[in-house]
Formats: sequence, C-alpha cells, structure tokens
Amino acid sequence: MAARVGFIGLGIMGSRMAANLARAGFGLVVWNRTAQTARGWAAEHGADVAESPAQVAQRSEVVITMVVDGDQVETVLLGDQGAAAGAGEGLLCVDMSTIGPRAARRIGERLGERGIDFMDAPVTGSSPKAEDGTLTIMAGGSSAAFERARPLFDAMGQLVVHVGDVGQGQLVKVINNAVAAANTTVVAEALLAGRLAGADLDALVTVMSAGSGASAMLELKAGPMRHHDWSTLFKLEHMLKDIRLCLQEAEAAGARMELVEDAATLLAEAERKGLGEQDFAALLEAVEERSGARL
Repeated sequence: MAARVGFIGLGIMGSRMAANLARAGFGLVVWNRTAQTARGWAAEHGADVAESPAQVAQRSEVVITMVVDGDQVETVLLGDQGAAAGAGEGLLCVDMSTIGPRAARRIGERLGERGIDFMDAPVTGSSPKAEDGTLTIMAGGSSAAFERARPLFDAMGQLVVHVGDVGQGQLVKVINNAVAAANTTVVAEALLAGRLAGADLDALVTVMSAGSGASAMLELKAGPMRHHDWSTLFKLEHMLKDIRLCLQEAEAAGARMELVEDAATLLAEAERKGLGEQDFAALLEAVEERSGARL
C-alpha cells in the first residue's frame, strides 16, 4: 500500500512534482500558502487539503516541502503551525527546495531533536522535467531515510542520487546551478558577440549544438534569448539566490569562483531592471546593457 504523503508548496515546480506522485498512486494531503491554489490543485488531482502544515503532518507518513527559501522551510516545518507541531511517530520530512547546506543542516538538527527524520533532496531540471517526472534528485540524509523516500523520488525523477549526509544534496545542487548560471552567461555573450560580428546566428547555434560548445543551457536558453522571451522555467531571482548560496559555501571553503561571481553580478543587474520574476535567461538584458547593443 502506497504511503500517505504530505506536500507543502504548489508553485511552478511543486505542483508538477506533486501531480506525478498522485499519478503514481500516492494518497496526498496538500497545503499551500495561497489556499485557493491548494484547493484548485486538489480538486484537479484528487487530493485532500490541510488547514496548516501541522495538519499535513498529522495525516502523513512523509512530508515533502517545495518552497522558496530556508526561511520558508523553517516556518512550514518548525513554526507554530509547522509540520513538527503535528508530527506523529516515525515522520520523515523531505525538503526538495534549494536552501543551501547550512540551512539544511540546521533544520535537520532541530527536527532531530524532536525525533523527526530529515532529508534534503533538491532537484534540477526546471518545470519541463518536473512536468514529465524526469528531474534529477540529489538526496542528503541517512541510508535508511533514503530507502524510505526512494519510491517517492522515483515517481518524480529520472536520476536519483544519494549524495551523502544531510546538507550534501544542497551543496551539490548549488554548485550545479552555479555552473548553469555561468554557462547561460557565456551563451548570452556568445550570441550577442556573434550578432555584432555579423555571424549567421542559426548557423552559430547549429554548430555549437553539435560541437564542443553544446550544453543544456544552449539548448534551453538560446531560442528564448533570440526572441527575448522570458517565459518562466526557472525564476531569475531564484537562480540568483542559489548561486549566492554557492558563493557563500565556496568562500567558506577557500575557493574562488570568478565566472560564477560575474554571473551573479549580471543576474543582480537584471533583477534591478525588474526581471526577477522572469526566467533567468533574462540575464541577457544585463549583457546587452553592458555592450550597448541588443541581440
């Protein structure tokens, strides 16, 4: 019999991830900060709606959180009406947000003091892979917790990796996102340089895609950049938050990530232009502003 699963956070990613759990046969009880969103999602997918995160925990064996940042995770798990307040014996909390290693370890320790097991299991793949259940999931926590959560991960992801103890999932995730942001910056600069130098951009993208310049970011972002289409797959403000977390960890370890620092600067410039809610491909606008030219 499938476990009863609580799901907190039904945004761009969470709504799609939870839908795959429902399709896999897991009974779901959901909560979202905007109650109307939770009710609409539950009506569509046959789930129950809880009045609070505490009520989610009361009715679940595993609680998954997919929210914006560490402060929100802390509130929905450890606040007055947080999941810990309604936890029964043996509850497992799995946070799939991106909050950084320090926050994950801190939250895990506080939950552990209350007898609640915890995993950090952030994801990569953006909304298309959340939609079709092919996310990459990097999970930090005990082997026992991982095995318990594995059927849920398999319903949401294609590649599931147990990367170590609590916090290690977050570390791998923020480094991965830092590489993606730096790569996206290079794609933006290459397209703009190509246009200004007179290259055929169709030919340039075709050759790069087939050669050593190929990348997931070229595949995903070149088209939107050429059309200035910032339809959101992954919000710019969220990418900026993630790579700042990576830079924080790198600094603490004595490592310098200069290309990532430049990507963070461009993302911050784009955010100041009012693009924080748009897809992070919109960093192109900051690249354009630096060059005084438009792609």
